[in-house]
Amino acid sequence: MSLLRACRVLALALIVTACGGEPDNINIGAQAPAFETPVLDGEALRFPADTAGRIVVLRFWADWCRFCEPEMRDMEPVYQALREHGVEFLAINAGQSPATVEAFVRKLEISYPVLLDEGSAIARSYGVIGLPTTFFIDGEGVVRSKLLGETTPEVFRAQLDKLLEARR
Repeated sequence: MSLLRACRVLALALIVTACGGEPDNINIGAQAPAFETPVLDGEALRFPADTAGRIVVLRFWADWCRFCEPEMRDMEPVYQALREHGVEFLAINAGQSPATVEAFVRKLEISYPVLLDEGSAIARSYGVIGLPTTFFIDGEGVVRSKLLGETTPEVFRAQLDKLLEARR
């Protein structure tokens, strides 16, 4: 691991654990923590109120995460295929400024919402300890699965297909 990468990992760990207390550990089957946060376009999103009844993919990321950029691009077709079936993707940036997030997202050509968690309070409430981290939440707001680290669109699709099938 390069020195620069090690410093970035350490910085994220400090951001995630700073500002009081240990991060929560959100287990499968637990109710997903509620939050309200700005969307990059200037609106605010209230979870779970604004996504009630929808399957939600919460994806925590940062621009320095080497897996995040290609995966965010790769998830766009999955989002496009499933959004009409009651699936919402929320890409939550952990700990970066709106200007940094906007510059990064501009080149991705994604249409799903990008949320700002500048102080990492949401990441802490979900127990995020590394990026990317993804939570799959059912229409009742219950965490049904969680992925830490690099993944593929096929894995995303399989997780979402399970949730869609369970809803039928």
